[in-house]
Amino acid sequence: MSDFRLLGTHRTWEDWLGMLLGVLIILSPWFPTQEAADTDRSLMVLNAFVVGIIVLGLCQLEYVALQRWQEVAGIVLGLWLIASPAIFGYANDGMMLLAHSVLGVLVVLLAALQLWQDWNLSDQDLLKHGH
Repeated sequence: MSDFRLLGTHRTWEDWLGMLLGVLIILSPWFPTQEAADTDRSLMVLNAFVVGIIVLGLCQLEYVALQRWQEVAGIVLGLWLIASPAIFGYANDGMMLLAHSVLGVLVVLLAALQLWQDWNLSDQDLLKHGH
């Protein structure tokens, strides 16, 4: 039952984990990959950079001033990252498909957990997060 309590409260380490995921997303185009065409690679790099910066920024914002919309945005960003290889045509790069799928799933799971934890909190309780 203590594990449920651990996951039942939004903790600051979860925000730090989200920030780490944002950094990993930014760095993901430089993970070992198969060589893709230059146009595919530039779209992949731009997409990873934009998604990673937004995830990083949202998690920093959650750390400072928690709001439920940030967690919903995190879920949307994670789903976008999962779909990105198919949308931008780099799904044939098996390593990037795996990296963006795994990172996207982790972002979705973390954001969904945080949304579940904060669902019944009042606005005043959300403002107390991290303090």
